[in-house]
Amino acid sequence: KRTPENGLALFCGNISKVEGQQDIQLWDIEPYAPVKSRLYRCDKEFVLEPLKEMLEVSEVFGLLVMDRKEATIGVLEGKRIDTLQKMTSGIPSKVRAGGQSSQRFHRITEGLTKKFYKRIAEEMKKIFFNMPKLKGIIIGGPIPTKDEFLDGEYLVTKLGEKVIGKVDIGDASASGFKELVEKSQNLLVNHERTLEKKDVENFFQNLGENPEKTFLGEKDNRRALQFGAVSTLFLSVNLQKALIKELTQLAENTGAEIKMISIDTPEGEQFYNMGGIGSILRFSI
Repeated sequence: KRTPENGLALFCGNISKVEGQQDIQLWDIEPYAPVKSRLYRCDKEFVLEPLKEMLEVSEVFGLLVMDRKEATIGVLEGKRIDTLQKMTSGIPSKVRAGGQSSQRFHRITEGLTKKFYKRIAEEMKKIFFNMPKLKGIIIGGPIPTKDEFLDGEYLVTKLGEKVIGKVDIGDASASGFKELVEKSQNLLVNHERTLEKKDVENFFQNLGENPEKTFLGEKDNRRALQFGAVSTLFLSVNLQKALIKELTQLAENTGAEIKMISIDTPEGEQFYNMGGIGSILRFSI
């Protein structure tokens, strides 16, 4: 038999509960993604970290659903949605009390609204500012509220730049997350395409400005990989699978970053038509 395409994890041990007796058992696991390390270990415990790392989500999206009464902050990790914080504003209803004038009541509610927006922004900073896997933030709510929040620039610059879109929804509780994510599917796909487009544009820019450290084509890139000179390897998904696997293995052996480029964008299609294999080097060779 051949080793599975993604590799194989084998675990063997004595599970006997009686001292002096042996009950040797063998477990084999075929990972859903390629194994990136080779490890042989004799120990009292099984080494599971490489498999656990494969199960970790590589990126998360921050979620905020809000109106003037409440706000809920959460994250989208893969297909799982987690609620992280719930907040209420304490803003009174539109019914005036104590004979307050409309103007005064309006000033009070507007002041409380701004304070609420600041509280939301502060809480988002606490949660998301140092989150390494945060890839973007999506904000949902009724038309005036979320727009006031974004236009008022309450978020710190780093998080404001992470906002990839806003969605009109009416539920600011945790149950509103499902609607937010469902309405954001095209937004999430387009975001991936935007990042991919920037990657290809960056490659072509380097090819023009620094050709000595930017290679295009299979022959030159093989040589660069063999020298361990590749910092980032770009591969079109339309290449033959065997070639992708071979070049990916060479890149992983030297710690190079790998970026897979689709043909869903004009830039990606152009990259494929020019050979579909490119790299930015660590050093000239």
